[in-house]
Amino acid sequence: MTEGKQHVQRVFSGVQPTGNLHLGNYLGAVRNFVRLQDDYECVYCIVDLHAITVRQEPETLRRSIRELAAAYLACGVDPQRSAIFNQSQVSQHAELGWVLNCIARMGWLNRMTQFKEKAGKDREKASVGLYDYPVLQAADILAYRATHVPIGEDQKQHIELCRDIAAKFNNDYEVEDFFPLPEPLIQSAAARVMSLRDGSKKMSKSDPSDASRINLTDDADQIAKKIRKAKTDPEPLPDTVEGLEERPEARNLVGIYAALNDQSVEAVVTEFAGKQFGTFKPALADLAVAKLGPIAEEMQRHLADLSHIDEILAKGAERAEAIAEPVVREVYDVMGLLRTR
Repeated sequence: MTEGKQHVQRVFSGVQPTGNLHLGNYLGAVRNFVRLQDDYECVYCIVDLHAITVRQEPETLRRSIRELAAAYLACGVDPQRSAIFNQSQVSQHAELGWVLNCIARMGWLNRMTQFKEKAGKDREKASVGLYDYPVLQAADILAYRATHVPIGEDQKQHIELCRDIAAKFNNDYEVEDFFPLPEPLIQSAAARVMSLRDGSKKMSKSDPSDASRINLTDDADQIAKKIRKAKTDPEPLPDTVEGLEERPEARNLVGIYAALNDQSVEAVVTEFAGKQFGTFKPALADLAVAKLGPIAEEMQRHLADLSHIDEILAKGAERAEAIAEPVVREVYDVMGLLRTR
């Protein structure tokens, strides 16, 4: 029996509530969440259990969860069509996470490059959760028997781990196709957004310079100012894409324009070939304000009514649990764990 026939075509994805959602998050993830609603049943999580793998201030974390929910809504994720909730409200994530810890192998986790990057030189001081979070990520996905997961290139290794865990469970307990092997939906390279101050680094919420990123909460004046001050070089824009290869800042700004305007990089290069940044930057600023300004306004509207956000998260959690609870019960049954209530 094929996966497509056995399993609902379902997307799962999540974003950590660590504040300062920015243009890179929007183009690389959240905008695509909106589009996927047309073709899949979608489950969109605010992964607060992942956030606590490093120390969080409680009040800041609560605020960030609601801000991220407001960003989902402002960008067009529809709570009537998709489940929107925070992970800690659905206990099946943690339950299945422990079960899958007993399926996953140490050697698999030791190969995960992101832990090495995030832990740095103080690896012995990192939390067990930071080391183990790819297994919880697998539980996030498999609790819903998700068939597709939108990711960036840097998460591909974690989806491969999820597939390995799913396949091992299916094989160990002789339950073919119990879990689907989720397919990654890898985001376009055009949506890879780099810092406005350094085209060799990804746009990041952790960058100490606010000028390095466009936040989804920025107003029109802030957006335009950041683009005007974005780092560039003195040369005009080239007439071929290849001409951008050794020009990281130029490549980044052209890529942002292309992504915001749903164009290819080739089309943007053709349109602005030979133009100076004094011409290109105002065009990019106008486009960014037109696309992102309404999102900032809508976010503020949602954040003015926190009880409404909480209600959406609660209803989303109920919908998510209705999917995940029967899956976890089946897992327990398959493994021989006894549940009498």
